[in-house]
Amino acid sequence: MTMKSPRKSLLWATLAVLLAAHVGLAQNPPPAGPPPASNPPASPPTTPSPVGEQKPGTAPAPQNKISTTTTVVVVPVTVKDKTGNMVAGLRRDDFRVFEDKIEQKITELSADPRPLSLVVLVDNDMKQKDSDQVDASLPAILAGMSLSDEADVCRFDQFFYPGKGFTKDQDNLLKSLKRTKLDSQPSVAPPGGPFNGPSINNAPAPGAGNQDPSLIAIKGQTTKALDDAVYEAAQLLKDKPNTRRKIILLISDGKNGAKFNNHKYDEVRNELLRYNVIVYSVATGSSYFDRKFTRLVEYSGETGGDVSYGAKAESFENFYAQIADEARNQYTLYYSPKGNPGVDYHSIEVRVEREGLSVIARKGYYGGVPQ
Repeated sequence: MTMKSPRKSLLWATLAVLLAAHVGLAQNPPPAGPPPASNPPASPPTTPSPVGEQKPGTAPAPQNKISTTTTVVVVPVTVKDKTGNMVAGLRRDDFRVFEDKIEQKITELSADPRPLSLVVLVDNDMKQKDSDQVDASLPAILAGMSLSDEADVCRFDQFFYPGKGFTKDQDNLLKSLKRTKLDSQPSVAPPGGPFNGPSINNAPAPGAGNQDPSLIAIKGQTTKALDDAVYEAAQLLKDKPNTRRKIILLISDGKNGAKFNNHKYDEVRNELLRYNVIVYSVATGSSYFDRKFTRLVEYSGETGGDVSYGAKAESFENFYAQIADEARNQYTLYYSPKGNPGVDYHSIEVRVEREGLSVIARKGYYGGVPQ
C-alpha cells in the first residue's frame, strides 16, 4: 500500500473546499442590489426667477407676490320683457357676454333656482310717514322667502346695528322684523362731544341738554351713514357659499351724509363686486319726490340689482315678493375670460339676442373669481 504525502493530501483537501464553495455560489447567487434609479422625465425649461437662483446653503431669497388669474367668471343675469316680467326658457346661444369689450365664450348657462342669503337693511332715520309705511310692510318680506332661504335683519342711521344673525326660522324673522324700529336706540355720542352740552366726570353737566345726534343735521346735511351700512352688510355676506345668492335688501330714503361715512362709495362698490353681493333697493315715497335716491340707484345698478319706488305699504309688499323671485330665479352665465389678466377691474356687458328684452347684470368685477 502506497502512502500519500501529507503535503499532497492537504493540497487536495484545499482544492476540494474551494471547488465546493464555487459550486455553492453558482447555485445561490447573492441578492440583487437596489435597481438603478430610472432617469426622471425631463422637466420643461424654466425661466430664471427675477430675484436670482438660490445657492446651496443659503437662506431662500424673498419671492415676489404671487397673483392668481381668474379661470371662471360667474354672472347672475335677469332678463325682462317690455312689461317688466321675467323671461324664462332662454338658451346659452341667446346670450352674448363681453369683458373689457372683448367677447367671451359662454361655457355654461344655468337656470336652476338658488337659495337666498338676505340682509334686510332698514333705514332707521326716515320721515315719520315713510317710517310708518315701511314698518307696516316689513312682515310681508317673509311671503317671498322659501324654506331654504336665510335672512338677517339689520338697521342703520349714523351707525350700523347688526341683527341677531342669519336664520331660516320664519317665526324668529317675523319677531325681528316687527321690532326693528322698537329696538332702536339713539345714536349717542360720547359725553361732551359736538352734539352734547358740557360734561362733568363724563356725565352731562346740570342743566345741559343732550340731543340725539342721529337726528341732527349740520348746516342742512344729514348725518346718516348709508355707505357704511352697505359696507357692513356686505361683510356679513362675503363668506357665504357660492351656491347661494347674496342679497342686500336696502330700504331707505337714500339720504347719505358723505362726511359721516368711514367707507367711501368706491370702496363699498368694490367690496360688493368682489364678493358678488347684489343690492336691491326699495326707495320710500319722499326719496322719489326729493330726488335723494342716487345712492340706491348706483349700488343696485353696479351690482346687477334693481330699484323700486314705493309710496304705499301695499307697494312695498309687492316689491318684496318680486325681488325675492327675481334674485332666486336669475340665469347664471359661466365663462373663462380672455384678455388682460393684469388689470384689477374688468367691465362686463351681457346682451340677449332677442328683440324687446332687457338685461340686468352687474357691470364688472374686481380681481379674484366672482362667484
